[in-house]
Amino acid sequence: MTRPQFDRLDCRILHQLALNARKPFLEIARMCNVSGAAIHQRVQKLQASGVIKGFETEISPEALGYDTCAYVGLLLSDPSQSDVVTEQIGRIPEVTECHLTTGKYDIMLKIYARNNSHLLELLHDRIQSIVPGRTETLISFKEEFRRQLPLDENCNAE
Repeated sequence: MTRPQFDRLDCRILHQLALNARKPFLEIARMCNVSGAAIHQRVQKLQASGVIKGFETEISPEALGYDTCAYVGLLLSDPSQSDVVTEQIGRIPEVTECHLTTGKYDIMLKIYARNNSHLLELLHDRIQSIVPGRTETLISFKEEFRRQLPLDENCNAE
C-alpha cells in the first residue's frame, strides 16, 4: 500500500478526530475555516483510502465485569497451522486482539476474563484445546495508558 499524502486540512482533520472521534464535522469545519461539506468529503476520502479505519465506542471491560486482562503467547508446534488456529481463536469472544508475530511466539493474543478462574477456564478449555503447541500467559495488572500514534512530521497540525 502506498503511503497517502496529506495536506494541511487533512492533517487538521486527523488531529481533531484523534482527539475526539465524536467531534461534529461542523465544529471541525469552523476550526479549519471551511464548509461542513468539505470536512465530510475529506473524511470520506480518508476512509476510502484506508487512513481512517473506523470510529469506535470504547467500553470499559471492568464495567462489563471483565476484571482480568491477559496476553497469551502461542508457540505453535506447526506454524503452518496459524490460519486454522487464528480462525478458531476468532470464535472466542473474550479474545479482543490476535497478532501474528516474530520472535518467541507465533501468535500473540489479548484476552479479557471476568476473574482468574474464568481466565483458567478460557486457557484450559478453549485456547489450549485449539493450539497445537504451547501457550504462555502474562496477566496485566493495570493499563497505564493507551493512545493514538502521533501524526508524523509530514502532518504537523495544530
